[in-house]
Amino acid sequence: MTSFDFAEPDLLDEDHRMIRAQIRRYVDDVIVPEADAWEAAGEIPREAFRRFGALGFLGMRHPVEYGGGGLGSMASVVLGEELSRCTYGGVAAAFTVHSDMSVGHIAHRGTAEQKRRYLPAACAGEKIGAICVTEAHAGSDVAGLKTHGVRVAGGWLINGSKTFITNGVYGDLYIVAVRTDAEAKGSRGISLFIVEKGNPGLKVNRKFDKHGWRASDTAELFFDDLMVADDALLGEEGKGFYYIMSTFQTERLVAGAMSVGQCAKAIELTVDYAKQRNAFGKTLWEQPVVRNKVAWMAAKAAAARALVYQCAQMIDEGKDVVREVSMLKAFACETLQEVVHGCLQLHGGTGYIVGTPIERMTRDARILTIGGGATEVMLEEVAKRIG
Repeated sequence: MTSFDFAEPDLLDEDHRMIRAQIRRYVDDVIVPEADAWEAAGEIPREAFRRFGALGFLGMRHPVEYGGGGLGSMASVVLGEELSRCTYGGVAAAFTVHSDMSVGHIAHRGTAEQKRRYLPAACAGEKIGAICVTEAHAGSDVAGLKTHGVRVAGGWLINGSKTFITNGVYGDLYIVAVRTDAEAKGSRGISLFIVEKGNPGLKVNRKFDKHGWRASDTAELFFDDLMVADDALLGEEGKGFYYIMSTFQTERLVAGAMSVGQCAKAIELTVDYAKQRNAFGKTLWEQPVVRNKVAWMAAKAAAARALVYQCAQMIDEGKDVVREVSMLKAFACETLQEVVHGCLQLHGGTGYIVGTPIERMTRDARILTIGGGATEVMLEEVAKRIG
């Protein structure tokens, strides 16, 4: 069996290397044997979250005093890379949305009471998190969201809807972006709230049947006179847009890491297949056109990986990374499309059969140029910071 790994960067310490080895074992021993059943069911069992949480992988960047690991962005990169090597994109998405993109808002800007109430259970995988920003008419345009909240006695009354929400069906903690100032325009007047499962105003309208990421649940949510108490406000009122933009840098970093992990696994599978498949008197791997194509894909994936680690280092150093992370999101996710489609081509008809890893990876990869900021939006962010 072929094994393909990039060189380990010097930026990682022994803890990161240990985390990588542990997650890879978990992927091989638990996720790969069980994930076909998760794909068929369209959900990941809660027990899988608890098992992963028990190993400490769902709260690596959260404060130690609340059950987290107290680590930085490098831990998120390792998590994204290694989970994505499982070949089930929905599994990687569900776990990373929980750990880095939803509950992370509580870890970074929650009150001490909010952290005490929610983080230990989230780190343990006992409570599953979802981030609720996207609306039908406002995807990458976060400033255009229309879900609104009005202050009432004892709290806030929220009405509106969200769509394409990962962990939206089976989640427990929803971080919801709400326009709380009807007079404010654009990015102003948006706030974040923690909404718990079971609130009578929260309704799951439908569970989507998706092209890819089939193991993860994705929902459309409605808020119908949803009442939350004052202490559900997360951070400062009116600062939600800036919180979302800050967390987007982590989301896009993780998307880049996921892309790199999938590239590595796709190349590994393709080299292994090419060494076994004979054509025209020799194996595919002995054909220069095949070897050169794989080498070119590996070179592009390695370049994307270098940018991933550069961005993670910049984030941990507190630098402004919007330009670089936008470059990363565009380049890594588009590189992934080239790699998985190229690898499927080299698998021939076998790669087109549902159930083969490369077919599944090709479907799962497609969303990464859309979710978390479409490629076109990312390139515009880069252009604004060049001009």
